[in-house]
Amino acid sequence: MRETPLILAIDNGTQSIRALLFDTRGNLLGKGKQEIEPYFSEQPGWAEQHPEYFWDNLGIACQQLWQTTSARPQQVVGVTVTTQRGTVVNLDREGKPLRPAIIWLDQRHAQVDGPVKGPWGWLFKLARLEDTISRFREKTQANWIAQNQPDIWAKTHKYLLLSGYLNYRLTGEYRDSTGSQVGYLPFDYKRQCWAGHRDFKWQVMPVTPGMLPELIPPGEQIGTLLPEAAAHLGLPGGLPVIAAASDKACEILGSGGLSPETGCMSYGTTATINTTNARYVEPTRFMPPYPSALPGHYSTEVMIYRGFWMVSWFKREFGLREQKLAEQKGIEPEALFDELVNAVPPGSMGLML
Repeated sequence: MRETPLILAIDNGTQSIRALLFDTRGNLLGKGKQEIEPYFSEQPGWAEQHPEYFWDNLGIACQQLWQTTSARPQQVVGVTVTTQRGTVVNLDREGKPLRPAIIWLDQRHAQVDGPVKGPWGWLFKLARLEDTISRFREKTQANWIAQNQPDIWAKTHKYLLLSGYLNYRLTGEYRDSTGSQVGYLPFDYKRQCWAGHRDFKWQVMPVTPGMLPELIPPGEQIGTLLPEAAAHLGLPGGLPVIAAASDKACEILGSGGLSPETGCMSYGTTATINTTNARYVEPTRFMPPYPSALPGHYSTEVMIYRGFWMVSWFKREFGLREQKLAEQKGIEPEALFDELVNAVPPGSMGLML
């Protein structure tokens, strides 16, 4: 009998990197998980991590996968990547990182020099959107880099999200999924493509079209696996790399939340609730819905910024007993936390977070 074909899904989250094997019916058949340091901080409010650190730990996660499954690398017929959202990477002309990646948790702000000039500035003033646009400009990482590290920005050949960086390391192609474009970029969330040349976003950030990757719809091929990347993942070379979407978008797809009537709650580092819609509906005014993993659809999202990171914090600070027990039993410590949760009455005795 022909062996079951498998998909290797790479999930580069904020706190860990996972290598996941699925069959074509969506069953999880193998998992390698490598916990990572979310970021380092050289200044108050900064959150950075070296892009190579993510790549190196991705290889470790794959090594763990192949050590803990009976599946064979030769069964893999495709690779796909999902990552944390909004983390940006500057690459030079050789494809090498010029500086640490700025993580989505980073709190630095660029300086805003006056209102937007020209017709857009008048429109924003009439619509009373000047404060909204100023916050957008302040939070745009590219503006901070251009202002504070102009030599780095001058050398920047490509400006990618983490997903685009990993897809480049896998294929050698500057391509990324449309479904991964969540961040302070010149992206048209309604049309799900790079903004038109007249869009105000090109005016308020130093990014140029040539610095951005080619966008590929979810489900279509980004490229083929390079030999050196295949060796890093423990796979045969030449396999297709398929466009996925952002981590939240993939969670929604995996949970079956594919209609506006279904709310999908995600308990990650950031906690969110999402619905999927074929229509462009802003969840709050001037906050765009993000691209869905379902091509041509949107994810209307509301978030709590620091969500279930608190679970990791609790485990590190107070869960030594559960960690040791879990190691003896060969299970995740969070499974033992379920027992603690069940012992607490509804309302958590008034405890508030």
